[in-house]
Amino acid sequence: MDNSSGVGVLDKAVLVLNALEAGPASLAQLVQATGLARPTAHRLAVALEHHRIVSRDTQGRFVLGPRLSELSTAAGEDRLLAVAAPVLMQLRDLTGESAQLYRRQGDERVCVAAAERASGLRDTVPVGSALPMAAGSAAQILLAWEEPDRLHRGLRGAKFTAATLASVRRRGWAHSVGEREQGVASVSAPIRGSGGKVIAAVSVSGPIERLTRAPGRLHAVPVMAAAERITEAMRRTS
Repeated sequence: MDNSSGVGVLDKAVLVLNALEAGPASLAQLVQATGLARPTAHRLAVALEHHRIVSRDTQGRFVLGPRLSELSTAAGEDRLLAVAAPVLMQLRDLTGESAQLYRRQGDERVCVAAAERASGLRDTVPVGSALPMAAGSAAQILLAWEEPDRLHRGLRGAKFTAATLASVRRRGWAHSVGEREQGVASVSAPIRGSGGKVIAAVSVSGPIERLTRAPGRLHAVPVMAAAERITEAMRRTS
């Protein structure tokens, strides 16, 4: 099927964006994924970077840029945020802890939605916060189902191991205790998009004094249920 719009430069730019949907890519990887000539791929990627549609990660690889998220929010078409908002509030009320939604962006995970505990000691993660992919239960979720090469790259410098991620895949949830921040514990579960791909992580987090050093025993079931509700809602509205 011919997907050409008749506007060559636009079609080539879309090839670049489609390639980056799978994750960070070097120039050589962009060339391989798009079939474009190296100078063309570089020129388009740099032009898209100028407009913040493409960005770079800490290793200099091309990634999807913040402008895409801004446009999506402005258009009111971000289905994930729309369906997740009431579920996060329900999860907060059920567990008594702050609930968050994370997406991966390059070598970071970004908090894209949150429902904060109204009072008392809490773990506040402002919406828009960019946290490392090297620590925390949400990072484990966002990495655990990656392709083997990306998974192993993500483990470099991480505070968790390949064995940890194997356990996450087996049970379907992750927890961390003082991994991202001293005194804070969390539990996370995967949200899946089309084809079963993990597209986000839903989490609850709070002080270890309340969540204990085995937070999964307290909150794995409601967190997994919340993730499944969001996943099913995404399927219904797709």
